[in-house]
Formats: sequence, C-alpha cells, structure tokens
Amino acid sequence: MHIFTNPNYNFLRWRWHAVALSWVLILAGLFVIYTRGLPKGIEFAGGTSVIMQFDQAPSVEVVRDALNKNYPGGGQDAIVQSYGDPSLRQVMVRVPQVGAEQGASLSARAQAIEQALQKAGLKPTVVGTEIVGPSVGEELTQKGLSAFVLSLIGILAYIAFRFEFSFAFGAVIATLHDVLITFAFLAFFRYDLTLNVIAALLTVTGYSTNDTIVIFDRVRENMRKMRRDSLNEIINLSINQTLGRTVITAGTALLSALALFFFGGEVLHGFAFTMIVGIVTGTYSSVFVAAAIVTFWRRSKPSKLTTAAPAVAAPAASTPRKSKAQRKVRVS
Repeated sequence: MHIFTNPNYNFLRWRWHAVALSWVLILAGLFVIYTRGLPKGIEFAGGTSVIMQFDQAPSVEVVRDALNKNYPGGGQDAIVQSYGDPSLRQVMVRVPQVGAEQGASLSARAQAIEQALQKAGLKPTVVGTEIVGPSVGEELTQKGLSAFVLSLIGILAYIAFRFEFSFAFGAVIATLHDVLITFAFLAFFRYDLTLNVIAALLTVTGYSTNDTIVIFDRVRENMRKMRRDSLNEIINLSINQTLGRTVITAGTALLSALALFFFGGEVLHGFAFTMIVGIVTGTYSSVFVAAAIVTFWRRSKPSKLTTAAPAVAAPAASTPRKSKAQRKVRVS
C-alpha cells in the first residue's frame, strides 16, 4: 500500500524548530510537576480506594460534603470523582495513607468511608475496594524505575552493537524525550501515575525504539550506497523512503489507542491517554529528534559505515630510459 509517491520532504530543515518545541513542552511539564506535583495512583502513593454505586446519580460535591462532616478526622484529603459509565451511578473515593498504616487500619478506613456516606443518608453499595500499604507503594516505585532504566540500557547496548554509538545515543535521547513529553502531558491533564500508565510508558518506549531502528536501518543501507552524499541528504532520503510505513504503523496504533480511550472505560483511561501521547511523540521523535542527534554527533566525525580504504593509485607506466647511443643520435 503506497500512501506517498516519491516523497521528498526536507525533514532535517525543521530539526531546530522541533528541538525548540520539545524543550518548551518538557520545561513546561517540569514546571507543572514542580509546582503542582504529578498525581500518583494508589499503587504508588498507598492508601485506600473504594468504588461505590448509588441508587440515584450522585453528586461529587454531595459525597465530598458527607465525608467532610462524617469521616473521622475530616475528608479534606479524600479524592472524590465519578467512576465509569455515568449510567452505572458510581463514585470512587480515594483516601491517601497516613503514616505507617498496615493492612488492618487501611481496611478500617474503607469501612469508615462507607459509614460516613451512610450517615449522610446516601446509602451506597460498595462494588470494589483497593488497599495498598506504604511499603508496597515504595516497592512498586522502585521496580518501575528499575524497569525503565534497564530498558534504556538494553536499547543503548543493542543499537550500539548493531549500528554505531552515535545512532544508539540518538535513540536513547529520543526515548527519554518521549517519556518526558508524556509525563508533561500527564501533568497537564492531571492523570494519575498508576501501574497501567507505567505499562503504557514501557510499551511506548518499545514502539518508539522500533520506529527509530527502522529509519536507522535504511540510513545504514543508504550510507553504503551513497558514499559521496552528505549525511543530511542520506537521512532525509531514508526518512522519506520509510514515511509510508511510519504513517501506516502509527495510524493503526493510534486508532487502537483512541478506541481504548473512548470505549475502554475509566480503568483504561490513563493507559489509553498515555498510549495516544506516546505514539504521537514517538513518531515525531523518530523523524526529528533521533535523526537530529545523529547529525549533530556525526558533523565532524566520519562514519565507520562510509569509510573505505582509499584506492591505491596505479603506478605510472615507466618510460624506458634511452641508451647513450640514442641520446647521441638525437643530439647530433
């Protein structure tokens, strides 16, 4: 299936604009995370989450009011939000862990939430409860960071072995770029950092790396064929040659993520949103960021793929020396 017929776009022409845009988004995201923090799901923050169903469509404000009045110690720290399909009339109440609470006290907090709403005459039915202690949250945080760092090391080693270190460095920078941009959008739209989001981030990391390797593989082939062309021309040609494949792959994955976002329910909202942002920024970084890093790195360094042994100049045909008799005849 051909989407483009002999595309010839100068992608590297916009590399500085792309780098500037990326920096703006990353710095804005870091500022929001620094000032407002990144919301953490119960898996990482610890605490108690209770999903309740009501006979009539509940008001989030009424539920929050009931907790403030009847929950022991007040419900100012409780997070109350609608949950799932509105026709199900469900509300999720999440209370963060306090101190070094253990399983029994966390279970008591779930019962206290239900009793506080019953005192207000709301009569909820508990349909789901999730309880995570502080030690579990810390362990999951460490494992999530370890998984991400190990994946970056594996990417760096694999691409450095298969291509060159400059290509591996560009791929790792592009992957870090994708993660930072995704975190920025999670902070902008206030999505919780949950295990589902971490799974989506790791998926996006693999997706972006695969897209980058496809382009780099074509670059390597063209560098062997086009020894007299500049690196910029080779990379531009390679991106254009793989453009149809990139659009088809990214478009298919994006449609799947959009379907999960709109029809997957509340549980998959964070996962689908992370996938959507990651697919877009992963495709963008493969075309602009990774390629730009390679051009910056290789500006003054010859590539091992293009260096070849210089041709040995054929010895000039030696002119036979004239004999003394011939020289005398010529002089005379």
